[in-house]
Amino acid sequence: MAHKLGATFHVPHGLANALIISHVIRYNATDIPFKQAIFPQYKYPHAKERYAQIADYLHLGGSTPDEKVERLVSAIEHLKHQLDIPSTIKEALGNEDKEFYAQLEDMAEQAFDDQCTGANPRYPLMSDLKELYVLAYQGCRIDAALYHVEPEFFNSDALATLTNLV
Repeated sequence: MAHKLGATFHVPHGLANALIISHVIRYNATDIPFKQAIFPQYKYPHAKERYAQIADYLHLGGSTPDEKVERLVSAIEHLKHQLDIPSTIKEALGNEDKEFYAQLEDMAEQAFDDQCTGANPRYPLMSDLKELYVLAYQGCRIDAALYHVEPEFFNSDALATLTNLV
């Protein structure tokens, strides 16, 4: 997805990844994917557990894998805010709504065909890719009432560890 966002709108690759990472983590952190990647060595995807392990390593807290994934996403969003990384694709592109939506179908199709898509733990449908692009453009998700709130549960050690990883 980042390849196609960058190629279409001349967004640097690292920034393109930062703009979509939280949405991709949430998308991949599922127990039962509609369609999973084509790696035969995996009986089922382990992305949620692996994201939870990252949250544990960063001492973000949480008692369930779902809670840990959300704390990881919140930590990433907090770090992006500290680094003055735009919160949304819309903010990064300067509110180019018409152009973004005109390119959406092509970006999703190209992202679907990208060689890296097959390595994703959850193999997306084209409709999934379009939805992820729109969510990242708008900066929200259906079940998130307070998407860009400063996380209260971070301790300074967890944020320092996350910052040092960058």
